[in-house]
Amino acid sequence: MASISLNKIRKAWGPVVGVDSIDLEIRDKEFMVFLGPSGCGKTTTMRMIAGLEDPTGGEILIDGERVNGVDARDRDVAMVFQSYALYPNMTIYENIRFPLRMRGVPRERHDALVREAAAIVELGDLLDRKPRALSGGQRQRAALARAVVRHPRVFLMDEPLSNLDAKLRLSMRAQLKHIQRRLETTTVYVTHDQIEAMTLADRIAIMSKGQIQQLGTPDEVYNNPANVFVAGFIGSPPMNLIRGDLENGVFLGAATRVEGLGDGTRRHVILGVRPEDITLAVGAGVHLASTLYSLEPTGDQTLVSVMAGEQMVVAKGPRSFRQELGTPIGLAFDVSRCHLFDAATGERL
Repeated sequence: MASISLNKIRKAWGPVVGVDSIDLEIRDKEFMVFLGPSGCGKTTTMRMIAGLEDPTGGEILIDGERVNGVDARDRDVAMVFQSYALYPNMTIYENIRFPLRMRGVPRERHDALVREAAAIVELGDLLDRKPRALSGGQRQRAALARAVVRHPRVFLMDEPLSNLDAKLRLSMRAQLKHIQRRLETTTVYVTHDQIEAMTLADRIAIMSKGQIQQLGTPDEVYNNPANVFVAGFIGSPPMNLIRGDLENGVFLGAATRVEGLGDGTRRHVILGVRPEDITLAVGAGVHLASTLYSLEPTGDQTLVSVMAGEQMVVAKGPRSFRQELGTPIGLAFDVSRCHLFDAATGERL
């Protein structure tokens, strides 16, 4: 268990900047998720914590100890990768045991530690099998047990569920969260999947272009996005973002008029509203009047899409809603749940 401090961490390869002067405090026992698109710097940041990459600038502290220049093997961190990285010629027992042999743990302790780690990930009855005899989810649990067996100060996980199918990802998310809470080990988890981030994290660091765009709990980043990037990245479907003008508290955009927003200053803005905060409406309550562009039944709801100029706007409608494409349709926004962003900077107003 350990806290992690990143102080002005930077990583560049010549003129190419991968991580741009990040400051971040990761608390002891915290489950921290780095979330962002490919190339945003999240994996590079984690690799610098692990000691697999040397920072170009700044310092990294684990439990108050500066670890810049300390070999990866001496940082007492354990990594779980996207690929399972199991030795195919070894049994699962020997795969889990391998870190104990490498770190010189007394041999008489091996069996108890291996079986304890296997029990945590529910693989106790599969220890005599080779990796090829296991499913993808079982192999990923074996890789997790190999990290757990060391009782490290920090777990570092680089998109460990991305090779699994949707059903396995769902069950593995639940197991990961349960294991982390049980072991109370500080965990840094890298993903581009915002559902994983929202369900696993204590806090999320949302990254883009080598910088942290917002740091907060899942509720904070979802309900109060700091800028247009965060608003459009978090959520499935993501927040609708409609460009327009705000004057005297009235937003005017393509096919859109919303009263009761902001102040009397005229400015170019982006109106953000989540699909679940939009209802199908008629008459005086309509904020956006258009025609039905697409209809996507998902079982528990129906995604209703219309066009506001060149911007597609998506609402979550009742599961029973059905209409022909091209049918006139009105949408009403929950004004108390609308967000305004500066059109020039993208920052939340």
